[in-house]
Amino acid sequence: MSRPVVAGVDGSPESLAAAEWAAREAVRRDLPLHLVHASDWAPDRAPSAAASAVRRHVGRGVLRKAEERIARTCPGVRLTDEHAEAPAAAALTNAAHNAELLVLGSRGLGGFTGFVVGSVARAVVARATRPVVLVEAGQRSEDEHLPDEDGNMSLLTPYRDVVLGLDLSDPCDEVIEFAFEAARLRGATLHAVHARDDASTVALAPGEPGIGEGPRHEEEWRAFLAAVLQNWRDKYPGVEVNETVVNGRATTHLVRAASGAGLLVVGRRVRETHLGPRTGPVTLNVIHHARCPVAVVAHD
Repeated sequence: MSRPVVAGVDGSPESLAAAEWAAREAVRRDLPLHLVHASDWAPDRAPSAAASAVRRHVGRGVLRKAEERIARTCPGVRLTDEHAEAPAAAALTNAAHNAELLVLGSRGLGGFTGFVVGSVARAVVARATRPVVLVEAGQRSEDEHLPDEDGNMSLLTPYRDVVLGLDLSDPCDEVIEFAFEAARLRGATLHAVHARDDASTVALAPGEPGIGEGPRHEEEWRAFLAAVLQNWRDKYPGVEVNETVVNGRATTHLVRAASGAGLLVVGRRVRETHLGPRTGPVTLNVIHHARCPVAVVAHD
């Protein structure tokens, strides 16, 4: 059975934009869309029967609002919904386990507008084992496409690039495959970016000197990036690939590359610390500052 695309909705502009983006992605992938609304009660205070009834009524209204908007903007999608009476982060993380990908509003699902990414979205990104896409309020279908010759937004122009942030010290197949598949579905160019610093070193084989030791040769890094991507080029021959190796902070260069992109894809290593699940600093900074939708792909 196919996994659905899942979107978390709470009625906010961010979550409605996320639901629309998720609907378009579901159509691109020929998958159903499943909407989830969570009543965010505290786990130490179970709601009364009356409170539960109110929450169900409110939740149904939130889901109906999202469904009506999707019906206007993406009528061909197969749609189901769910009201989960549980803490939002837990409910959405659980929904993500059975999803092809989970889509959330990038200012969070609890109305924490003081943060670029709210506490619920941050918690889900840190815990979900499936890809999570974060979408800003105001994102429209035209925003995924390049402007026309007159600089106007259009649905008739090619899709904007898919940008892949790639760490060559730990290139991950799940992250690379997600980016290539996203580019294939859109007929978009894939722009792979690796940012290195002066201290970075990658060994090509045991016992061999690593790239970055001694004089820094950018061509060596480019050749290594090309080698990492070659199998994926062979698997996705229709995807045009541009490769960039730059020196400096990864966050700065990825946010810059994403400024004109349709989607930015980054990875998150699945790891537990004494403080619980964590999101790496580059990925966390990128999802706070990138202005296009960001896909965070978990990997071992």
